[in-house]
Amino acid sequence: MSELEHTPFGLPSDTGGKDLGVFLPIANGGWIMSKNKPEIDGSYDYCRSSAVLAEQHGLDFAMAMAKFRGYGGETRHWDEQLDSFLTVAGIAEATSKVKVWGTIHTLLQNPAVAAKMVATLDQISHGRSGLNVVTGSYRGEFDQMGAWPENVGHDQRYDLAHEWIRAIKGLWSEDSVTQHGDYFHLEDCQSWPKPATRPFLVCAGTSKQGMAFTSAEMDAIFLYGGQHEKLKRESEAAKADAAAVGRSIRTYSMMTVVFGESDAEAEEKVQAIREGFDEGALAGMMRAYGFLDSEVGKENDFTRKARSGFMAPHVAGSPETVLAYLTDLFEISGSDGLMLIFDDYLKGIPTFGEKVLPALRERFPAGEKVTVHG
Repeated sequence: MSELEHTPFGLPSDTGGKDLGVFLPIANGGWIMSKNKPEIDGSYDYCRSSAVLAEQHGLDFAMAMAKFRGYGGETRHWDEQLDSFLTVAGIAEATSKVKVWGTIHTLLQNPAVAAKMVATLDQISHGRSGLNVVTGSYRGEFDQMGAWPENVGHDQRYDLAHEWIRAIKGLWSEDSVTQHGDYFHLEDCQSWPKPATRPFLVCAGTSKQGMAFTSAEMDAIFLYGGQHEKLKRESEAAKADAAAVGRSIRTYSMMTVVFGESDAEAEEKVQAIREGFDEGALAGMMRAYGFLDSEVGKENDFTRKARSGFMAPHVAGSPETVLAYLTDLFEISGSDGLMLIFDDYLKGIPTFGEKVLPALRERFPAGEKVTVHG
């Protein structure tokens, strides 16, 4: 059996550590659909402050999503959104160490345009750039701008994404690219300057087709997380798929952190978030996900989880409780990293950096050679 090593990107996971970053709140409301939460306006100033705090407190990356239509409701959840790459470009100027990863939808940007955007970010950040690749979206979000391709179904979107990312990789590394596929046609296409090193690539595609794309082309995959044992199974499956094509891949998940001085105080915050849940925003999200209007309001696993107010798995408690939970998550799942969300970024990041992160670094130190058997 051969041994596969992670491609080095200056991350702890290069040598056995855990990558810990922050999911920037570039849309109003952050990742909590409730009127009872700290105010997050989705502004550049708030995101910049969050990224600067992330760097000051030793986090590894800051990532911004790409969004073009919100969910409405009483809180107008995500109705205001910043541009992903302009945001991280500004943050790259405001920081010097933290990795800066922006998001591009393959259905929206020509690969030559995307290659230029990321190469420019690479110069601004002095080699800290990364790209989160999104292969699909919500139909209503793209329909509003006439950009939804009726003839490109779920599986075809990954065929398109394969052509897209291969064109970009070629433009980053070759003098000229000629590529004629079903979706993109490049003829003697040139793109200068090149990134100093290939930017970090991450995707959240977890369907069969999505996993195949991610395993073949990406450096990391975002998995849902939630239960530790479920994350372990998903992480092992992703790593096995990558090893089968001669590659290694990092596995990440997301986690919302709600701190309190005590577990009881944190639980009070969670309960208040539940009580202030924005039902109208949920209806908007369900329509965006493709549910029929007649299904809005029906109770199922999706709606039960959503009515917690949290759009991602969450942990609430004192710093000690959060540390114990995340330690168990990494020990059980064997995953490589975590993208953190906070109910209040400006308070939560310093608390995490001072009271949780040092112990996680000690428990999962970088410095050992990482190999994947394939």
